[in-house]
Amino acid sequence: MPVPSFPSAEPLPHPGAVLRNQVLPERGLTVSRAAQEQAIARQTLHRVLAGTAAVTPEVAARPARLCGIPGRFGLDLQLARDLWHAQRALVGTLEPIPTHALPDSLKTENLTCHDDPH
Repeated sequence: MPVPSFPSAEPLPHPGAVLRNQVLPERGLTVSRAAQEQAIARQTLHRVLAGTAAVTPEVAARPARLCGIPGRFGLDLQLARDLWHAQRALVGTLEPIPTHALPDSLKTENLTCHDDPH
């Protein structure tokens, strides 16, 4: 039976840190200008860049439009970071949960969520 993996010692960077340290400077954008051009409150953008606010789909769509960074980048990074923190917080709860093998029929399928067409 496979052993569940627990989070590494360090979380992935907050997506706001990537925007703050790489995306905005490389495009010569200040926080004020980026907020104005994205039609978002400067304080909201500042909280995201400082890592004190999570990247939501609404927030992720803005830099995607502004500078072409894929919207999923920020969302995927935020999700991975949130999962890292949850796994660390729940380590004592998760350890005794037994791990069952994934059915063969699901091993080759792409396990992604799809919108329900109905």
